[in-house]
Amino acid sequence: MATKSPVACITSIGEVAGTVWRILSDNGPMPMAKLVKAVGAPRDTTMQALGWLAREDKVSIVAKGPSHEVSLR
Repeated sequence: MATKSPVACITSIGEVAGTVWRILSDNGPMPMAKLVKAVGAPRDTTMQALGWLAREDKVSIVAKGPSHEVSLR
């Protein structure tokens, strides 16, 4: 099984971060589970992209009962 290079992984996460941003921009805040489905990328990659955007202060993640809501800042 071939593994991706670190550069390819970072590029993939960055591309998914762009997809996350566009989905939230078009649809507004949404539950994390719904966002992960809407993105269509592997869950791990989507979560890494969310972490990237959160670190850059581009998204807000707020606990809403048993789930989390994601929105643009």
